[in-house]
Amino acid sequence: MTTTRPNIVFLDAYSLGDADLSTLRVLGNYTGYETTSPSEIVGRCADADIVITNKVPFTQETLRALPHLRLICIAATGMNHVDLDAARELGIAVKNAVGYSTHSVTETTIGAAIALMRQVVYYDQYVKTQYGGAERQYFFGRTTHQLCGSKWGIIGLGNIGHEVAKVATALGCEVRYTSTSGVARNETYPSAPLDELLAWADVVSIHCPLNDRTRNLIGARELGLMKPTALLINVARGGIVDEAALARALDEERLAGAALDVYTNEPLTADNPLLHVRDPYRLLLSPHNAWSPAEAVRTLVGCIVRNIEEFLAQ
Repeated sequence: MTTTRPNIVFLDAYSLGDADLSTLRVLGNYTGYETTSPSEIVGRCADADIVITNKVPFTQETLRALPHLRLICIAATGMNHVDLDAARELGIAVKNAVGYSTHSVTETTIGAAIALMRQVVYYDQYVKTQYGGAERQYFFGRTTHQLCGSKWGIIGLGNIGHEVAKVATALGCEVRYTSTSGVARNETYPSAPLDELLAWADVVSIHCPLNDRTRNLIGARELGLMKPTALLINVARGGIVDEAALARALDEERLAGAALDVYTNEPLTADNPLLHVRDPYRLLLSPHNAWSPAEAVRTLVGCIVRNIEEFLAQ
């Protein structure tokens, strides 16, 4: 059991907003930085026993330059920004936070589908700019649809995928899924190959990790398999969906709508085609914050604390 106070460094504390980090600070000699560039990592972590990072990357070269480092706590679920093979080789433990945002991301997913089907943004703007003093009580500028009765396809039936399936079913949807891991499991919901799922579904939501199997999983060919009345929702990771192909599909009305919370490059570059889709009401965008309600962030901090406490107790 470790008895000396460890040196703990949080490299991108801004990523947790205004979260109360007092329970982290008392675990050791704590130093927090709002942001950290790759060139600053080694200098700031030279004496660190434990590093907390949300998205600051750790390459093999960086890890080798930190001989005191024993634990990396990822303030998120995704681990693709840390070289896990190098960490394992060097005896550096890597712990992520699992399950803290399951309900939050599920709510974002379901909410996005309903918002697109009910044209929420369009009608909100209409009321705020034109409804006052209008001649008629009702206005049907865009056709709306109900979610109940829809076919919902899920890509990646992990914790979040399961929760989305449960809620979608409760709202009257028929649910099927496709696995990106290739592992066959007994599930409540029927499975289908990706191409078949895309052609079948009215709503497709993505909940799989970004890896070699899922990078560019949804490109022009895959979008072409979807119904022109269908919706695509990505709350998983940028890089899974070809953003240029998606923008073209929306512009050419080969897809009814899409909602994205994650992007290949974050923040978006000014020339990203998603920012220039001709009909903005077809596309809902959020700045990778599906996971971040205050309740989920509190749970996340608790996960990090437990990961550190369990490591120190070894």
